[in-house]
Amino acid sequence: MIEKKKLRMEFEVRGSAASLFPYISSPSGLAEWFCKDVNVRGEEFRFKWEGEERTAKVVKKTMNKNIKFHWIDSETEEYFELELEKDDITGDMALVVTDFAKPGEEKETEQLWESQIHDLMLSLGVS
Repeated sequence: MIEKKKLRMEFEVRGSAASLFPYISSPSGLAEWFCKDVNVRGEEFRFKWEGEERTAKVVKKTMNKNIKFHWIDSETEEYFELELEKDDITGDMALVVTDFAKPGEEKETEQLWESQIHDLMLSLGVS
């Protein structure tokens, strides 16, 4: 089994935590930028992309703050987390993404998230 590297990426986003949280935590919000479609059954989210489908379980959710998903098919404690952080001094909002990548694939994973966050900004109308 290959040990994956934990990545933490921070993206500046525009909007309040209350306006952004539905985009990172609800099926309809996630389907606007993260994947093609999302089906939910209880705490399990089934994410669908073109030619791929994966299921993750919500392991932590704090209203207007963060959501953490564990991939059900993962052999390790692999997860991805989307967290909203507001800078107390500047008032700027950041979306902090925690994900895992195989050795040598860190840059590709970061570029994928950059593309996804760009799509999120387009959905919010603040590209």
